[in-house]
Amino acid sequence: MLLLEALITMLVVVVPVIVLALVYFWWFRSTNNKAIYRPDWEYSGRIEFSIWMVPLLVVLFLSAIAWTGAHDLDPYQPIASEQKPLNVQVVSMDWKWLFIYPDLGIASVNELAVPVGVPVNFKLTSATVMNSFFIPSVGGQIYTMAGMQTSLSLQVTDLGTYEGFSAQFSGDGFSDMHFPVLATNQAGFEAWVAKLKSGGGSLGPREYTRLASSHKTSGIEHFASVDGDIFGYAMLLSVDSVAVSRECGQKPAMAIDGMVLGKEY
Repeated sequence: MLLLEALITMLVVVVPVIVLALVYFWWFRSTNNKAIYRPDWEYSGRIEFSIWMVPLLVVLFLSAIAWTGAHDLDPYQPIASEQKPLNVQVVSMDWKWLFIYPDLGIASVNELAVPVGVPVNFKLTSATVMNSFFIPSVGGQIYTMAGMQTSLSLQVTDLGTYEGFSAQFSGDGFSDMHFPVLATNQAGFEAWVAKLKSGGGSLGPREYTRLASSHKTSGIEHFASVDGDIFGYAMLLSVDSVAVSRECGQKPAMAIDGMVLGKEY
């Protein structure tokens, strides 16, 4: 659909130019006795008007498409749907992804599950350097930054397992930052949630600290419960780490319970 819209937009501009060029050559052919030769002609108000008005209309047309398209595709704009959206909080780490489902009280590392046809509202941040969250078969990418929150709205339309990864070079283990996206029906998603709740530990500040400070790639991990606002905790730690590093004259690090966990960047 997007390719078709782009093609139509291009043809609206290109086709009239080609047609007018062919008409010009046809009209001023040597055998056309109706074409008047005017060697002393130097000005025409109608031609001057057309020379400026046609490009202006083309620019206005393309500007209108760009303006409406940019706002329609705003990643922060929620997707209109009769389905209640699923909220997912994302924290990029070295070299893994943490997914928190605040409304369900569960979390996972390097595995994302979503129900098909349900809008997903992502809130994203980083526990370390800047990264890029990208599921190319589903939607556009969005950056994750320490101490800041970005947003992304997506909706999967087809069942399947998709690949998500980091699209931003961020260090040694960046190429390992891949995760499967399990797109299931509602029953399959509920079964996945039940599986997480039936086993696994609790994601609290201590477990978060373990994940954030390991600086190693990780397999899939599940957490049956989430202790408090871990996403807010992650953002707070990122802000504190920058402040502590500046005061101590150190490289950026993670400030946890008054301690500084140094890290080479």
